[in-house]
Amino acid sequence: MLNDEIENTQRLVKTDAYQMSVGEIVNMYKDGELVINPDFQRLFRWEIGQKSKLLESIFLGIPLPSIFVFEKDDAKWELIDGLQRISTLLEFMGELKDHTTGEFRPPSALVATKYLPSLDKAVWEESNLIADVPASEQKPLTNPQQLAIKRSRLSVEILKRPSDNATKYDLFQRLNAGGIAANAQELRNCIIIMGNREYATFLRQLADSSSFLTVLAASEEQIEKQRHMEYASRFLVHTYVQYDGKLDVEEFIDEGIVKLATASETLNAGATFNATFDLLNQAYSGDALRRLQNDAFSGRVGLAAFEAIAIGVAKNLANIQGKPNPVEFVRQRISELWNEPAIHNFFAPGLRGTVRIQRTIPFGTSWFAA
Repeated sequence: MLNDEIENTQRLVKTDAYQMSVGEIVNMYKDGELVINPDFQRLFRWEIGQKSKLLESIFLGIPLPSIFVFEKDDAKWELIDGLQRISTLLEFMGELKDHTTGEFRPPSALVATKYLPSLDKAVWEESNLIADVPASEQKPLTNPQQLAIKRSRLSVEILKRPSDNATKYDLFQRLNAGGIAANAQELRNCIIIMGNREYATFLRQLADSSSFLTVLAASEEQIEKQRHMEYASRFLVHTYVQYDGKLDVEEFIDEGIVKLATASETLNAGATFNATFDLLNQAYSGDALRRLQNDAFSGRVGLAAFEAIAIGVAKNLANIQGKPNPVEFVRQRISELWNEPAIHNFFAPGLRGTVRIQRTIPFGTSWFAA
């Protein structure tokens, strides 16, 4: 069984590898042959210290890790892993373009490192565009130093075109999950964009809807960290994809949202999403998913309540909308829910997510079917 799975999966992955110089990679980017997806550029957020250490490593001859690219149908390469390193080099040389304006981003000036303290204020070439270091204080690299960077080599691992899209998405997530300071939802957003940009736009529109944001009670910081996108993704997956009890919850959400993006059904999903959160907003506004104790709502919105209540309403939406007063029905069921002994099983310390969703979602589905 395991050998069969290994052999079948290996057939999907076709790779090649090249040794290339930094100069060659930069030229490919300038010629449009190496693509950095604009939607991924928001994940480029290395601090200047990290950028300086990369240049230090190059000067010291420390081998750079491989980068991974996906060969597109037009034979161009799409960067899958190596965003921080390649973007750092492009920015330092003044060749990185802003993903929103198409204009070149200001080049960077380095800071001192442990082994090369003289890197402080080092620049590729003098520039008035570097805001935090006046041109008079900049220290341009010499021509031999520039050539040393251009001639430094790194391995390029290429995922060839015959590889299926699902393999591309999975490789992107596995590589980037350990390589950049991105959370699970930011990576998930990129995976969705890689598969279906229109669906990614649809998902963001849902997550930005006023009723949803009110019910979710998300802070600006949480929104910045994509919490609203995460919950919107979970809502769609839990509503439309059956969980088999095997995968880790995060993997299930990843696979589920890719499946939904591939199917690209938005009309019914959007109507269900908006109607569900309109009902919850009218019922209890920002308290709809908070815990009710002693006739008072308290605490933060968590996954257990979201799964039991929001998904429960969604799965019974047609029945609820057929009632004489749908909002009052939802209000009553939410208030009564918190007196049910069964809900204590949703909040047990150390409860695994795989176990929780097999409790919360069936409970909510049954509870709101009354």
